[in-house]
Amino acid sequence: MQLMLFEDSGVHELKPLTDLKPVFSLTTGFRTLREKMVHAVGGVFEVTFHLRRYLAPCFAEQNPSCIVNSIREKEVLLVNGRLVCSDAIGRLLRENAFEPGKAYFQDGNLLFAKVPSAMVTDNDGMMPDLIDTARLADGLAAEEISGFRIIDNLWDLIAFHTDEMQKDARSLMLGRVEGVVHPSAVIVNPSNIYIGPGAFVRAGAVIDGEDGFVAVGAGAVVEPQSLLMQNVSLAPRSKVRPGAKIYSNVSVGSFSRVGGEVEDSIIEPYANKQHDGFLGHSYLSSWCNLGAGTNTSDLKNNYAPVRIFVNGRERETGLQFLGLLMGEHSKSSIGSVFNTGTVAGTASNIFGGGFPPKAVPSFSWGGSDGLVPYDPDKAVETARQVMARRQVSMSRSYESMLRHIAETAGPGKVLP
Repeated sequence: MQLMLFEDSGVHELKPLTDLKPVFSLTTGFRTLREKMVHAVGGVFEVTFHLRRYLAPCFAEQNPSCIVNSIREKEVLLVNGRLVCSDAIGRLLRENAFEPGKAYFQDGNLLFAKVPSAMVTDNDGMMPDLIDTARLADGLAAEEISGFRIIDNLWDLIAFHTDEMQKDARSLMLGRVEGVVHPSAVIVNPSNIYIGPGAFVRAGAVIDGEDGFVAVGAGAVVEPQSLLMQNVSLAPRSKVRPGAKIYSNVSVGSFSRVGGEVEDSIIEPYANKQHDGFLGHSYLSSWCNLGAGTNTSDLKNNYAPVRIFVNGRERETGLQFLGLLMGEHSKSSIGSVFNTGTVAGTASNIFGGGFPPKAVPSFSWGGSDGLVPYDPDKAVETARQVMARRQVSMSRSYESMLRHIAETAGPGKVLP
């Protein structure tokens, strides 16, 4: 039996965060949905992947050992890529708890289905761009299940984040210091702290494990006078800038640079928020850059639940705290400010005084005085330079993804 994470039409509700990556590459806690699944099955299954065709070449290029959009066995267990895997789900999978010919639904979402391979491929063996779960279920016995966590809405990544940080932390090797800690650094409650090999904690930094864990990954750097406390995960090779205040459920991806004040936020790999300014209850995608003094609001003045715009529709999130949700390769200029519940699309360039709109389209340029389309050639060239500064070359497949978003999700475009 082949275990396959799949994408369905739910990915459209998660744009722009899913513009340049499959849904199972999204993060909540300090692991991606894919990493949570791989961790939960514990090597019993090889996890394989179905994703949108325009993403597949780049994903396969970045993950050459993975099986992508290919059925290799007669029977496949489909697992929704938006599922937030847990230890309990891992046990169900290892115990082969899902019956052949059944579709397991929760609130209209197909979570699991064990089916013959012919049900998810055409006559040429090709898989569809997205799995049509309603059509697939027509040939299966449906069973309603409950108690599973799935990413239905753009804000769910933040809503689940605090709890997922605690769950992910169960596998950390807390109480170990393998890196270099300067004698003047302050380590509080070392039993709740992990400092990986090759990591550096510089002079005067404070790593406080009194009210939560702190994990500093291999090769990460915590620079002088910075503070980390209350559940913080620094991925390998990330960097915390001098004087930073990082606290209360913050996940920082590999090679990212973080400074200023950050709380309750998810920062993907290769992002740059290294200057002073506040980032709260926000999701910052890879290759984003927040200019010096950029600030996000994550609480309305009247303390009411935050609303956001998704695919042109205003939605109630039910959350009191929600800041900025920013797609890849987007930027803000010095002194930028973002309102509660702002969604900034892929490759947007935001500048000028005042608050920009709460819905910034992909490949747009401007701010409070108005937005205009951002020329795709210029945007791609800037992205190429940004990646090169981190010693990452933009491949043809990556450029193709960027241009696909410019054509399909830029200003004035409507999702299918």
